Amino acid sequence: MAAAASAIEIPAPRDALSAKILRAIVRAPVQIVLAALGLLWLVPTVGLFVTSILPASALASQGWWQIFSKPSLATWSNYDALFHNQGLLTALKTTAYIAVGNTLLVVVIGALAGYAFAWLDFPGRDWIFIGVIALLVVPIQMALIPMFRLYDSVGLFDTWYGIALFHTAFGLPFAIFLLRNFFVGLPKDILESARIDGASEIRIFVRLILPLGLPAIASLAIFQFLWTWNDLLVALTFGQNTTPITVWIAGQLREFGTSIDIIAPASFISLIIPLAVFFAFQRYFVQGLLAGSVK
Repeated sequence: MAAAASAIEIPAPRDALSAKILRAIVRAPVQIVLAALGLLWLVPTVGLFVTSILPASALASQGWWQIFSKPSLATWSNYDALFHNQGLLTALKTTAYIAVGNTLLVVVIGALAGYAFAWLDFPGRDWIFIGVIALLVVPIQMALIPMFRLYDSVGLFDTWYGIALFHTAFGLPFAIFLLRNFFVGLPKDILESARIDGASEIRIFVRLILPLGLPAIASLAIFQFLWTWNDLLVALTFGQNTTPITVWIAGQLREFGTSIDIIAPASFISLIIPLAVFFAFQRYFVQGLLAGSVK
């Protein structure tokens, strides 16, 4: 009798059509506001792209919105000329070296240090971690002049790896803080089982910590790559002939003109590359931002 009673399934109540309509009406204002805000955020990007495909003569008298009344003005000649510009190609290559190089360093060193602070016992661990947190509040401008003198004396000035090392130094405190908070929330039983089975700390780090910590690592990589790619101050300070794309674009400004036919497409290219990196790792982004917030 009990088995027969347990086999009876009570169907879940379905929402009435009126309830669904009511929920849609209640949510509509919020969704309309969010859609409007999203469109407003897209206006500068759309304006930059349209400007990049308009000739400079067309932009001299009117704004980019004239393309809606005169679509025939659009041309890809600006991009064609830009991709034959050796200065832009060199700047893109330099920016890629700096951004990718320092991001890899920050991720690898930050992951190792985060694992050590989370799961290894060593003298002064808590005090050292407090020191790492304290470094988060140090403004980057304080180190520019001292590091300029140091770079000039050791031969790192005006090199892409010198700029990458500077970004690495200032990116590590945040990286260690973020990854340590994520790693400390991982199940302790998994690590203890691996140690009982005879796994070394390096093996545990490579086979367990890195796969489980992928959301936080991907989020950190996105942050570090975007910060470095869009940097102008550090590149201007430590580079003279080594010019990332931000410095190269700034160098196109003229005293009596702006070279908009060069700056607009170059700026759009500089925008679209980090945007592609973000979309490639976006599924890990929210998980990484919540690292360590839930135990």
